[in-house]
Amino acid sequence: MKTIAEINERIKQGRAVVLTAEEMTKAVKEMGAEKAAKEIDVVTTGTFSPMCSSGMLFNIGQTEAPTLRASKMWLNDVPCHAGLAAVDGFVGATEMREGDPLNQVYPGEFHYGGAHVIEDLIAGRKVKLRCESYTTDCYPKKSFEREITIHDLKYAHMLNPRNCYQNYNVAVNENAHKTLYTYMGALKPHLQNANFATSGELSPLFNDPYFKTIGLGTRIFLGGGIGYVIGSGTQHVPNPKRTEKGVPMSASGTLMVKGDMKAMSDRYVRAHSLFGYGVSLAVGIGIPIPVLNAEIAQYTGVGNEDILMPVKDYSLDYQNCSSRVIKHVSYAELISGSIDIDGKKVPTHPLTSYQRSLEIAEELKKRIEKGAFLLTQPVENIEAY
Repeated sequence: MKTIAEINERIKQGRAVVLTAEEMTKAVKEMGAEKAAKEIDVVTTGTFSPMCSSGMLFNIGQTEAPTLRASKMWLNDVPCHAGLAAVDGFVGATEMREGDPLNQVYPGEFHYGGAHVIEDLIAGRKVKLRCESYTTDCYPKKSFEREITIHDLKYAHMLNPRNCYQNYNVAVNENAHKTLYTYMGALKPHLQNANFATSGELSPLFNDPYFKTIGLGTRIFLGGGIGYVIGSGTQHVPNPKRTEKGVPMSASGTLMVKGDMKAMSDRYVRAHSLFGYGVSLAVGIGIPIPVLNAEIAQYTGVGNEDILMPVKDYSLDYQNCSSRVIKHVSYAELISGSIDIDGKKVPTHPLTSYQRSLEIAEELKKRIEKGAFLLTQPVENIEAY
């Protein structure tokens, strides 16, 4: 048994042994979980995938007289929620720019929304802020408009209600006679493609399936900066059906996270324009897993062949609320380039960048080895049973 405090001391001394989740999978196969638990201190994970349930909580400050109580806000014509306080706002990643309805966008063109505003700000680009208000005795101004950068905001934090799905659907279109435009991308009719989203053995919650080390207060790599887990995410399912190795066989655990956007990089936060659906935000997240004992070592040794993902027909699931699973396929099969469905070879396409996910795990590893990133003890567990 090790403690997080003991591991942190080793990190400070430059003696901690840190492996990426990909490296740990090989290590556990070669030396076994017991020996791996003794020799390895931290496993770093990573994912870089579209996460629709994301957004920015911000404060524009009172920089002009007379003052204003912003009851309506826009950033680059994307509506923000202003029902918080005088100059606080929130913009969701999937909020669409006004005047950009789906039926007026054609192939080759791009939707623009909250995700693009977030990326623009992190990249240091200017965005147009516009505010309107009714007047009060203490807030007499009716409106203002100006260009701003992220440094003009008093506060700009990424606040994401549901990130880091522990597992998710492989999306296909089996029955519709037309292409379906979804948050999982374009699904061609009659099983012409299968889209999936996860980083497999690198994915944070596959490496801690029972939330033994991840909870409220866990320090994480978020968008290139430092973030924190602030609890389970919305739609968190605590007790899914699992494989013998503890891997959930359906969409299950999720995390709510936050972090200072002024320390982030647009390399790890990128807007996605999904034709016919709208916009989403690819978020880079890396979570360190302290190897406290052999049980956790065994979990962090999860391999792509151990991860089973449900194949679902989106022509039925989202029109008739069907929960039918066509079959389960392994992540190893998915990254091979095709899967078999009823004897048909179906090409697969990832929405998650495995290369960028691995880069995140490696970058987090470097920060820990340099002593620039310490682990935290959760102050509250996340329900897993």
